[in-house]
Amino acid sequence: MQDALEAALAGIAGVPVSTTAAGRTDRGVHARIQVVHFDTGASRPPSAWVRGVNALLPDAVAVLWSQPVPDDFHARYSARSRTYRYELVNRPVRAALAARYAGWFHAPLDLDKMRAAAALLVGEHDFSAFRSSECQAKSPVRTIHAFQVEKAAETIQFTVRANAFLHHMVRNLVGTLVYVGKGKHPPQWVREVLESRDRARAAPTFGPEGLVLERIEYEAKWGLPL
Repeated sequence: MQDALEAALAGIAGVPVSTTAAGRTDRGVHARIQVVHFDTGASRPPSAWVRGVNALLPDAVAVLWSQPVPDDFHARYSARSRTYRYELVNRPVRAALAARYAGWFHAPLDLDKMRAAAALLVGEHDFSAFRSSECQAKSPVRTIHAFQVEKAAETIQFTVRANAFLHHMVRNLVGTLVYVGKGKHPPQWVREVLESRDRARAAPTFGPEGLVLERIEYEAKWGLPL
């Protein structure tokens, strides 16, 4: 996405453009919203940064709005929180049309046990047990503000809001909650994994298909139309 966006922006600006995004998404992960900032000396009408750029983007990416921001705004560091949603099809037979946009687990899952486990993860913690070995974050400490587990028909949605996330953190959390939901471990086991800070203690990383970046929050002073 970043490569395509920078190429489209360069086509409008007439010079190379480097962008900074609010957060990174792995290959196969989707973003319903993403906030990006860039610096340029090119003066263009506002419509050029939206409709003009969209004309140069692939169908899977679209600019929704654009506006000037103060020099001290930073798409990543000015963000107050991010919200991710993981959608999991929970039935014996895998999904077909939804396969690109949802994970799948075949066995029944206990919603109440997964909710109890998710509640133990809320707050400020060292999430070393849920970060990938490739994570480049300087600190493993993150604050989860809310972690909801909801079911609709044959789909379970895991929605987690935090100040920031580690590499593969959400997918590792979902995999660990699924271990609880299928009865492999009790909810309290999640606390043991968290406190161990040992990635080997947690469940395998879930696939990226069901993960979507849903929301990014900023202070009202920036005046962003989110």
